[in-house]
Amino acid sequence: MNLARPAPGTRLCALDEVADPGARGFSFRQGDRLFAGFVVRSAGRVLGYIDRCPHAGLPLAMVPDRFLTREGDLILCSAHGALFRIADGQCLAGPCVGKALTPWPVTVADGAVVVGEG
Repeated sequence: MNLARPAPGTRLCALDEVADPGARGFSFRQGDRLFAGFVVRSAGRVLGYIDRCPHAGLPLAMVPDRFLTREGDLILCSAHGALFRIADGQCLAGPCVGKALTPWPVTVADGAVVVGEG
């Protein structure tokens, strides 16, 4: 377990700070531990993933908050061009086809995106 991972109930941002479609990254540090995750808002849903490509373990976005394709319909790994389905993080194209992003439970409460249970 990563000690830098934020606890359930931690407020990440206001819901309206994430476009639909859109994404936003978050990082947390505790000592020498770092946790990086991102949330995606698409078709009214908000989903979270750990910011690590299953191919090489690199962060997905080379530019802050640029996790989606130009069309906003897929998650993109900037390093190797892998494409992931927003709904479940499944890799559809690129060097990690058949693998998936690791979910990060998030929820919406009182107009804010917060870390969920799990």
